[in-house]
Amino acid sequence: MIEPPASPSPAPASATPPTPPAAHVGQSRTAAVASLLGLIVLGLAWELWLAPLRPGGSWWVIKIVPLLPALPGLLKNRMYTYRWLSLMVWLYFTEGVVRATSESGLSAGLATLQVVLCVALFVACTLHIRLRLRDAKALKTDTAA
Repeated sequence: MIEPPASPSPAPASATPPTPPAAHVGQSRTAAVASLLGLIVLGLAWELWLAPLRPGGSWWVIKIVPLLPALPGLLKNRMYTYRWLSLMVWLYFTEGVVRATSESGLSAGLATLQVVLCVALFVACTLHIRLRLRDAKALKTDTAA
């Protein structure tokens, strides 16, 4: 007699689909992306139109280039990107503090805005990292039990 084909066996527990990130993780990601976009737009506007060192723009606009590779990493939710960006943002923070205290007028205001965006980006990145690690640890203990 011919037996019916065997039904596929259930997937092992390790092959369960990943759980979607919690709402607080998504909020920290949104804050990080918004802060990064703010820094990019501020840097472009500052060096090209608002307060360039030379008429027609400044070569200092290239300081934005290191921020560009971070955007796809944040959008893809890559933990490595959050980690290196939370360290690199201090270079932009330092530049903002120096320019805010040494320049006057519009440049000082733009530098202060840069400092605020840097702090917001750092807080969002570190919060995102901590929340994801905490959630991963909780998930690991739940599956181990």
